Amino acid sequence: MAGRAQIPTKSSALIAMIADEDTVTGFLLAGVGNVDLRRKTNYLIVDSKTTVKAIEDAFKEFTTKEDIAIILISQYVANMIRFLVDSYNKPVPAILEIPSKDHPYDPAHDSVLSRVKYLFSAESVASGRR
Repeated sequence: MAGRAQIPTKSSALIAMIADEDTVTGFLLAGVGNVDLRRKTNYLIVDSKTTVKAIEDAFKEFTTKEDIAIILISQYVANMIRFLVDSYNKPVPAILEIPSKDHPYDPAHDSVLSRVKYLFSAESVASGRR
């Protein structure tokens, strides 16, 4: 299909995380963690001392790395950089907003869910014209 973004295929890809300590620790125990040769990790632990600039930098770094396929970001952290999350439109890495222990999931703020709702509403309008 011409015009579609080509998704690179590799033998393996990583999952990156931007979340609170408990969430990141759980995923690290499940085997998601990685440290490359430059001692860079594929996660950022966000706490009360983490600046918005550090979160923005991590998000930009993870979205430009070739070896990352999915970025899991806590929804309350995504709300801190909502303008970056909403403006990101590439298929890979996919951005998934997840709940955290202290902050419940709010579907009204989920960028992926809002895009899906928009697409389905646009399709239903377009199919009604035929």
